[in-house]
Amino acid sequence: MGVVKYAAGIEYVKGALTKPTKKDGHSHGTYLIGTHREAATQNPNCTRLYVKAEDVFKRTTPLSTKELQARNRFRAVAALVKARKEDLMAITQDQVDFLAQRDAANGKKTMKAYLWKVCGPEYDNQ
Repeated sequence: MGVVKYAAGIEYVKGALTKPTKKDGHSHGTYLIGTHREAATQNPNCTRLYVKAEDVFKRTTPLSTKELQARNRFRAVAALVKARKEDLMAITQDQVDFLAQRDAANGKKTMKAYLWKVCGPEYDNQ
């Protein structure tokens, strides 16, 4: 196992350092991923670096029916949220309803989350 040491004041890197680029219909390069362990440990080597092939995250199975339904629901509810956010007739009442539920135990803290909470069941009931 190798130990990663960064230079010039960089303590650690979390996430992708490089990703493959797609040119002329195929990928060039690999993923270079840095990790940093934050859990308590006796081992001083808490930084790791991984190299992964460009196709490691490529899907190998077709989308299931459940996944397609979830994607369609998301797309439809997102459209409802966008339309409701721009509807001048509903904005005032939505703001009043949002403020009334915001401090409740299960209340949504942002207007967008509130609209998703309202429009999701509205789509499901159709």
